[in-house]
Amino acid sequence: MKIAYAFRRCTSYPYNGGALPTDATDRQRFLAHAKKIGFDGIELPGMNLSDAEAKTFRAELEDAGMPCVAIRGGGGAARDPQVAAANKQRMIDAVQFAAKMGAGIVNSTVTTPPDDPGGKGTYRGESVSQGSSRQANDEDYVRTASAVSEVAVIAANLGVEISIEIHQNSIADNSQATLRLLELIDAPNVGINPDLGNIYWTYDIPEETCEAAIAAVAPHVNYWHCKSLYRVHIPDLETAIYVQVPLPDGEIDYRFAIAAVLDAGYDGYLAIEGIRDGDQFHQDGRSVAYVKSVLEDLQ
Repeated sequence: MKIAYAFRRCTSYPYNGGALPTDATDRQRFLAHAKKIGFDGIELPGMNLSDAEAKTFRAELEDAGMPCVAIRGGGGAARDPQVAAANKQRMIDAVQFAAKMGAGIVNSTVTTPPDDPGGKGTYRGESVSQGSSRQANDEDYVRTASAVSEVAVIAANLGVEISIEIHQNSIADNSQATLRLLELIDAPNVGINPDLGNIYWTYDIPEETCEAAIAAVAPHVNYWHCKSLYRVHIPDLETAIYVQVPLPDGEIDYRFAIAAVLDAGYDGYLAIEGIRDGDQFHQDGRSVAYVKSVLEDLQ
C-alpha cells in the first residue's frame, strides 16, 4: 500500500494557500518536502489545462517523485436537474484530466447544495444533515447511479477508475447507503472511498462506528481518504465540534481500519487528508510515519 498526499493546505514560505504554488520555486520546495516526509504521490483537484500544459505539469510532478495519483471532481445528481448536469460534467472533466496526468483514480463525492443554505444541517456535527441518505428517496439513488454509470463508461475507455467518497451532505454518507448506490451503479471500475472521518463528523452522534463501516465496505475500496478527529459533544445544542489531528492522535482506530482493508486485498493508495492548521509538514509527517509503522506491523 502506498501513501498519497491529499493536501488541504500548501505552505512553502512565503506562499500560503490551498493550491499548489504558481511560482515554480515555491512549488518545487513544497513537493520536495512532501516527498521527504514519505509521500509516494499527490492528489489534485481537477484543472483546466491544455494537453501541452498537462504534459509539462505531469513531468514536473513525476520528476519530483510525487506523481499525480488521483484527481477529485464531480458531485451528486439528486434533486436539482441543473446541478446534476453540471456535476456530471465536472466528473467527466476530472476523468479526462486524470487520464492526461496519468492518474488512475477520480475521487468524487455525490454531494448536492443545501436546500436551506446556512440553516441547520448545512454544516457537519449537527443532529440533521441536509442532502443526507436519511432524507433521500429511491429516485435520488437511481438518478445518481445513472449519472455515475454513464461517466464510468468514459472512464473505463481511458483506463480510469471512479471512487465514490463517503461524505456528509450526500446520499452516500454511511456504509450501507454507499453500498446501495454502488450496487445500482454496477460498474467494475467504480468503487468506494471509505473516508471514516466524514462518517464520524456528519452528525453530532455518529450513526455508525468506524469499525463497522470499514468492515462493511473493505471489499469495495479502490481509494481511501484518511483523517482523524477529536469529538467534543454539546448535547444541549445537539451539536458536536470536531477537531482534526494527526492520524495517531485521534479517535478513529486506523490500525483496525488498515487491517480490515489489507484483509480484503486492498493494495491501492491510502491518501492522508492533510492538516489545515499549524505546521502541516510536522503533523502530516507524523501521520505518514504512523501509517508506515502500522503497515510494517501488520504485514
